[in-house]
Amino acid sequence: MRSLQRLIQGSVLLLTICAAGIGGTFQFGYNLSIISAPTLPIQEFINETWQVHTSQPLPDHLVLLVWSLIVSLYPLGGLFGALLAGPLAIILGRKKSLLVNNIFVVATATLFGFSHRPGSFEMVMLGRLPLGVSAGVSVNVQPMYLGESVPKELRGAVAMTSVIFTALGIVIGQVVGLRELLGDPQAWHLLLASCLVLGVLQLAFLPLLPESPRYLLIDCGDMEACLAALQRLRGTTEVAEELAELEEERIFCQGRRALRPWELFQDRGLWRQVTSLMVLGSALELCGTNSVYAYASSMFREAGIPEGKVQYAIVGTGSCELLAACISCAVIEMVGRRKLLIAGYGLMACCGSIFTVALCLQSSLPWMPYLAMFCVFALILSFGIGPAGVTGILAMELFDQKARPAASMVCGVLMWTMLFLVGLGFPFIMEGLCHFLYVPFLGVCVCGTICTGFFLPKTKGKTFLEISEELHRLNFPRQSQGPEWLGPEVIQATEL
Repeated sequence: MRSLQRLIQGSVLLLTICAAGIGGTFQFGYNLSIISAPTLPIQEFINETWQVHTSQPLPDHLVLLVWSLIVSLYPLGGLFGALLAGPLAIILGRKKSLLVNNIFVVATATLFGFSHRPGSFEMVMLGRLPLGVSAGVSVNVQPMYLGESVPKELRGAVAMTSVIFTALGIVIGQVVGLRELLGDPQAWHLLLASCLVLGVLQLAFLPLLPESPRYLLIDCGDMEACLAALQRLRGTTEVAEELAELEEERIFCQGRRALRPWELFQDRGLWRQVTSLMVLGSALELCGTNSVYAYASSMFREAGIPEGKVQYAIVGTGSCELLAACISCAVIEMVGRRKLLIAGYGLMACCGSIFTVALCLQSSLPWMPYLAMFCVFALILSFGIGPAGVTGILAMELFDQKARPAASMVCGVLMWTMLFLVGLGFPFIMEGLCHFLYVPFLGVCVCGTICTGFFLPKTKGKTFLEISEELHRLNFPRQSQGPEWLGPEVIQATEL
């Protein structure tokens, strides 16, 4: 109750969360989902454009290849953006990085908006790359900006808003993609260019809000600017205690160095953490949900859903994840991270199995297509309750401050790489495996369940110090085989 009152009191803080989110993970989820609606119109556009230029139609398998490249260039750009986010946040600061990042959004909207008139599908392909760069930067900088701007008692709840903004962006993108709005076959270029609206909203509101107080004090050494930012964000001038904590941290951080990303793999004391991060980070993108969003239309048609009902079924998938994200935020502290992950991946494996059986029997039983659609909803609901919300917290909780920045970078690069591979390969998996298209993802869900059960420690209700002590004990079962644990080294987390 006290946290809620403080959040209401700091209206600037609430506006900061919304302004950062609208151009951050909301933009990411929006662009992840809107590509589903114009699947067939863009494929027809590719074929028609090729035929105009060469007087010959493009073979179906090459149309599918070009479409796969259009989809997968978004996560490829995200990979570059994840590598760019760290240096950009240090040089320009958190807020300015988010603002400058909208240059990529403007370039993307220009390419999309003008691609239809000259008949250039190459402009569509090129536009997806800077859009991905924008997503890679914002998805990494937004949690950093908000985490350094909120009071410590709100940090956990605000960290989960990234998942809610992503799910909300997916739902809004699906609604905008309805035929009654921008989902008309002749308006697909306007649908793709609509990302500009989100960029304009962020450019309108974010400049009015303060920079991260922690960045201003620790990185810039500007005590006056830090004090002014704290007072605006908290809605009160009584910030002496919080300012003293930041000053103490600044003094303690002097002369310390963060681990480089490659050093994580060389430290025996981080073996369990790195293994969990790699396996569960990969499982997050390889469990099949992103493919459901990117190719939702095709999957529902494959399940036998009537054409007129497909677009509404797609909106239902995003609504399921939004509902699940809200539920996850409400129960994560009561249930715990480990149980949510095990339940999420376990339910996904069950739903995926039933979905495969339903696809195989859809020609025999008239109600099987609707069972398949129900399984897709249940699969996304299971994903949102467990893996979607919990996996993003792993880099923060499993690594101490010495390794946390490098772990976040590794996690970001891993996420976008896997998303690129899935986006490139899923159309061919769908065409080659037909009714068994989800079988490869079933193995990933099983591996995620097993890894969580055997490798991931319980972190609910524990301090970072207690988590570090337990992980040290697990990495060195016999104390004589490992160095004596002296506690986590507190360093400047923005040096990377």
